[in-house]
Amino acid sequence: MPASDPAALAREIKAAQDHVSYIAPLTAKRPRFDLDAAYDVAARIHQARLAEGALLVGRKIGFTNAAMWAALGVDFPVWGRVYEHSAVYDDTGEVHCRLARYVEPRIEPEIVLHFHAAPPQTRDPAAILACVDWIAHGFELVQSHYPAWQFQAADTVADNALHGALFIGPLMEPAELGPGLIEQLTSFRVGLSCNGIHRETGSGANVLGSPLAALAHLLAVLAERPADEAIQAGELVTTGTLTKAYPVHGGETWSTTLDGIGLPGLRIVFDE
Repeated sequence: MPASDPAALAREIKAAQDHVSYIAPLTAKRPRFDLDAAYDVAARIHQARLAEGALLVGRKIGFTNAAMWAALGVDFPVWGRVYEHSAVYDDTGEVHCRLARYVEPRIEPEIVLHFHAAPPQTRDPAAILACVDWIAHGFELVQSHYPAWQFQAADTVADNALHGALFIGPLMEPAELGPGLIEQLTSFRVGLSCNGIHRETGSGANVLGSPLAALAHLLAVLAERPADEAIQAGELVTTGTLTKAYPVHGGETWSTTLDGIGLPGLRIVFDE
């Protein structure tokens, strides 16, 4: 299949997503398959999903944690789309997830921002925060349809930046989190545990400096894309993992505690 056939590539990847199956990395036999081609393929899959009735609710930023780059063979962030069917809201503090619908899933603790107004392209965190009407802590479940998580950055972009699902905790208005929120989002710490055993401590600074800085990066990338891909009022953005991404298995319970910001931690129970 030539790299010049984006419609066929889009069908191949969408089939893997829909049927929870593997495909070979696109770049393995198409060395000239680059980011522009990958975003084109992803856009075609997006249009197919919209035609099936899916509803776009926001974006995800991937590879914002530079500590993961060497292991995954990437060296810059990417982005994908979040749909109504892949976003789960919960204010109880504990959610359940069936793993059978995902391929080689991994867990990522993140900060989710929701916009009441379309954010301008800017590096000014205050200007971005002014467009935010709620903030939440969440878990993104990422997955790889490429065996053993072996891929290039363009492969991940074509596969919707590896997005599987987004589990979103209690929603809080920025004012509820008190003064100095911009600094809080940089300096807060998150502890990630599995079955009560501490696995890692991360921080807001791990995502390109802060979740707001990660959002600024996304805005700059989208400014080079077609106008209809710009972030709109009413969308959410999950800003990337605050720790490494850890493989998850049935029977495990993962949890977080946050310190330095008034967001509650979460628990997620994984079933087969």
